[in-house]
Amino acid sequence: MRPPPPLAPAAWQSPAWARCLRRYLVQLPGRLRPSAPLCGRASELSGRLSAMRGLLCWPLPVLLFLLQPWETLSQFAGPRCRTGPLDLVFVIDSSRSVRPFEFETMRQFLVGLLRGLDVGPNATRVGVIQYSSQVQSVFPLGAFSRREDMERAIRALVPLAQGTMTGLAIQYAMNVAFSVAEGARPPEARVPRIAVIVTDGRPQDRVAEVAAQARARGIEIYAVGVQRADVGSLRAMASPPLDEHVFLVESFNLIQEFGQQFRGRLCGKDLCAEGRHGCQHQCVSTPGTFRCACNPGYQLAEDNKSCLAIDLCTGGTHGCEHHCISSPGSYFCRCRAGFVLQQDQRSCRAIDHCGFGNHSCQHECVSTFGGPRCRCREGHDLLPDGRSCQARDLCNGVDHGCEFQCVSEGLSYRCLCPEGQQLQADGKSCNRGCREGHVDLVLLVDGSKSVRPQNFELVKRFVNQIVDFLDVSPEGTRVGLVQFSSRVRTEFPLGRYGTAAEVKQAVLAVEYMERGTMTGLALRHMVEHSFSEAQGARPRALNVPRVGLVFTDGRSQDDISVWARRAKEEGIVMYAVGVGKAVEEELRQIASEPAELHVSYSPDFGTMTHLLENLRGSICPEEGIGAGTELRNLCECESLVEFQGRTLGALEKLTQNHILLRVGGPGWRGGVGPPRPSAASLTAHWPS
Repeated sequence: MRPPPPLAPAAWQSPAWARCLRRYLVQLPGRLRPSAPLCGRASELSGRLSAMRGLLCWPLPVLLFLLQPWETLSQFAGPRCRTGPLDLVFVIDSSRSVRPFEFETMRQFLVGLLRGLDVGPNATRVGVIQYSSQVQSVFPLGAFSRREDMERAIRALVPLAQGTMTGLAIQYAMNVAFSVAEGARPPEARVPRIAVIVTDGRPQDRVAEVAAQARARGIEIYAVGVQRADVGSLRAMASPPLDEHVFLVESFNLIQEFGQQFRGRLCGKDLCAEGRHGCQHQCVSTPGTFRCACNPGYQLAEDNKSCLAIDLCTGGTHGCEHHCISSPGSYFCRCRAGFVLQQDQRSCRAIDHCGFGNHSCQHECVSTFGGPRCRCREGHDLLPDGRSCQARDLCNGVDHGCEFQCVSEGLSYRCLCPEGQQLQADGKSCNRGCREGHVDLVLLVDGSKSVRPQNFELVKRFVNQIVDFLDVSPEGTRVGLVQFSSRVRTEFPLGRYGTAAEVKQAVLAVEYMERGTMTGLALRHMVEHSFSEAQGARPRALNVPRVGLVFTDGRSQDDISVWARRAKEEGIVMYAVGVGKAVEEELRQIASEPAELHVSYSPDFGTMTHLLENLRGSICPEEGIGAGTELRNLCECESLVEFQGRTLGALEKLTQNHILLRVGGPGWRGGVGPPRPSAASLTAHWPS
């Protein structure tokens, strides 16, 4: 008997045949065998089994696919649902608990759903991710626009076969899969975002919190549990209402039937298109339902249909400097009276009434809320007409303190001195000075250790007081300064500074040298260098007097006689000022003749200032020898009379104490009579 011909595909793929085969066949290692009485006639069954023997060589996934009911392959063959644009992401559980043939069934479920969707860049965008202990993106929302490309990627899926980290998958979907970078449309486009989670077990991580965050970001979650899925976890993940978003399928074999139900949920009527939604502004269609939305600047009222204007001014973020005026969906800034809005439409600027150019103010115009107001510059007063200004006489309005005359000059004033006198450093008092003198003056200042730093500062102050009565200028008096101790240092030469202020500033900057007292070396330096034309001295042909002024407080450690004499031979008028322990004989050697006019002495540094008037009268050419005038009558000099009186008093006192000295005694000088007083005894009584 010939075997029956192979069964045509249409026969073994019929619904009745498939149901029968699933009922009576079980899977054994390497083959299929019947487990119960076969259905149908024996002759018919024999032919069908013969056809089955040809199927055993097919791969198991393909065999399982062929065993699906015929109606499942064609269940999505109807018209595609048109829900409007969606961003749809499938989150597929591929943990080790999902067996291979179950995973294949899940793949077919996804392919079937795709065939029922209106897929496209402007319609429904689809993305797929699978997860176990990790998350893998199969393809993102923006990857494919053709259904065929999506199906090809789904069929190439390889299960991860590890744990079940559902919470991690939801977090990935929220932060990555639904991002604009992955192809999701921006929130302002108001395209519904839907996540479909398919799982068969209990999550190994927390899902409630991360699912709540996803829902708060506007993601609508459908939770599909298959076989062993935990219902509590499904309800914790899904969006409300739960009866519309939670699905429990008893086995993977029934997931195709769920596909039909889910497609009906996803592709329900477009309730927005029917016009009975009642939304005041916008109706947004979502799978099986709708929601109302408001235009920008409005928010949904409690009835979830009407819209209320958002008062953007109450939030405090408007940035208006003065007033915020709210309008439906927007706001604008307004300024107070007297102000205008700036270009940034937020800050305000006072109206510049002066900018119109009609204020007629003599000096300055100040814009106020009431209009322009005139103001005078410092040192002037506004006249009654409100526009004109008059200079204020500061000399009448302030305690100027001028010794002779006050002159008002706009914002300030200055003091004047009578002719023949010059203004002192305080700017108020007057003093007779060398206003018409032409002198080259070099100051030699003792900077030895015996002077001490504090006294050296007093010497510098004394020098500056001398500079105050000099007419310092390139054409008038030129001043140079040399400091000496064990060596000599030119602090500044004659030609460096052209004003008294510059000279005084340089004097204050001089640093104390300390060490020994080489006065002779300093005199040599002065003669050979300080009065040279290279150092700023004027040529001898101009007959400008050359004056040297030496300050010292003790005995020189070298010989001074040679260079003191050379200085005078060179035509330099020498003055010597001694302080404290200065030696009279050395001072007289240094000074020009007569010594009474060229030698000055002070017991200490603190009382040197009383020497200034004598020095001024001696140094200034119009009063002293530099001008070629005759010497004053020494007998009429009050200081000389005082000096003589002190000298005679000292001699008388010494005579009384030492009436007689024996010949050869300590005070004997080779003669008979009272002893002659020593120079040291006279030094302390020099005229001041």
